[in-house]
Amino acid sequence: MPIIDLFSDTPRTCFFYFFYGLTFFFLGISIAVKDMSESELKLAKSMWLLGGFGFTHGAHEWLELFLLLQRQHMSPEQLFMIKSITLFVLILSFFLLLMFGLTIIRTLDKKHLQWIRWTPAICFLVWVVYLWNYELKFDIEFLKKADTISRNTFGFIGGVATAHSLSTYSSEIRYLSPSASKNLFRAGITFFFYAVFEGMMPSFKVAPILSFPMVEVFRSVSAALIACFIIKALNIFDVEMRKRIEQQFKKLAQSEKLLSLGQLAAGIAHEINNPLTNASLSVQMIRSKLEDSGIDADMSKKLASIENNVDRAATIAKELLQFSRQSETDFVLLNIHEVIKRTLTLLRYRFKGITIRQDIQDVPEITGDPVKLEQVFINVLTNAVEAMNGVGDINISTAYDKGYVKIEISDTGGGISAEHLTKIFDPFFTTKEVGKGTGLGLSICYGIMNQHNGIIEISSSEGKGTTIIIKLPAAKKDKKKL
Repeated sequence: MPIIDLFSDTPRTCFFYFFYGLTFFFLGISIAVKDMSESELKLAKSMWLLGGFGFTHGAHEWLELFLLLQRQHMSPEQLFMIKSITLFVLILSFFLLLMFGLTIIRTLDKKHLQWIRWTPAICFLVWVVYLWNYELKFDIEFLKKADTISRNTFGFIGGVATAHSLSTYSSEIRYLSPSASKNLFRAGITFFFYAVFEGMMPSFKVAPILSFPMVEVFRSVSAALIACFIIKALNIFDVEMRKRIEQQFKKLAQSEKLLSLGQLAAGIAHEINNPLTNASLSVQMIRSKLEDSGIDADMSKKLASIENNVDRAATIAKELLQFSRQSETDFVLLNIHEVIKRTLTLLRYRFKGITIRQDIQDVPEITGDPVKLEQVFINVLTNAVEAMNGVGDINISTAYDKGYVKIEISDTGGGISAEHLTKIFDPFFTTKEVGKGTGLGLSICYGIMNQHNGIIEISSSEGKGTTIIIKLPAAKKDKKKL
């Protein structure tokens, strides 16, 4: 079977088919080699569908090129077989594209769930109904009609669904990488034009003046732009991994710092505990003897001052021991709402003049130590009350977020400066007045969250209040045995 020279017989059309297929192959390869196994982005779990579309659609275009070059040298049986394979590959590629778009949409908006579930079936039903109107003779003409209908249904709807999903999803990753977000949005817009050129316009439509295959040109340009924008947007997975590594390094550095300081704090606390106990007993004995012999008011005030300072030193020593102690956690299955409720009950006497607003959502249970988690919430809420000087609003909300139970606690206090935010979890760092805080509260909270494999974050700006975000892993439910 002789091969027709690509550049002597229908050269323009052959070139566009070759370029069109190569572009989609390149898109599929770029997605296939990108490591997304550790990604937590919604997009990652669906990218294999887009990669599959790239490979299959590239294969379809090269099959079309092969038919264009070899058509005159094939028997009717060979032509029918190759056209049938080409049609199957085309439908498969459009189906993968449709599923990619619908999968992303389903993760974005629950309102779409009802019709998304039936979209592939509806497309297939329309496809069958259209074909049913023709005489069911399985010949070349039937395959041509099936090709056109496949483009009008699976191709057009798949392209539009992908265009909508990418352009909408782009806003969700803007915080992570603005450039990747822009490229994803551009890819979405380009997919819409691709859907029109591929799904609604017939092939081999020639421009009346320039005498070139107009539709093939537009399809090739759309494919090149889609591949370019998607490949650039894939950088989002590198950015995500880099930021995760940075967070892990920060967490490791903070843990090592806490461990070293904890050992030092334990030694200091043990060294000063005994002298403090002796000092407290001595003050009590002196007060008892002076009261028996008569004590004047001035001496009583001085003794009271000594007692207060000894008590404060004892409190600091106790917090140092608590900070340094690596006690075993008693993990149980619990509802975080119950922990929050108990904490609010314990602190109700502190909330005079403060409005507590709660936005409680249905969330899974977690595995944790209820006593230590109460300690975290007591610390955070106490800081919020003190930041507002007893007057203001505290907002508490819960939600489920990517495998975590997320708790947000925000106040309307004076906020924290950017300079202080970087040190907020450091031991002994405090913005409170001397004598009103040890600077160990949030460090203890950080340690407790580490024990629970959780996350504690803080965002604040001066004059606009502070928000503490706590994330705890949702409990994994055991699958029921059949």
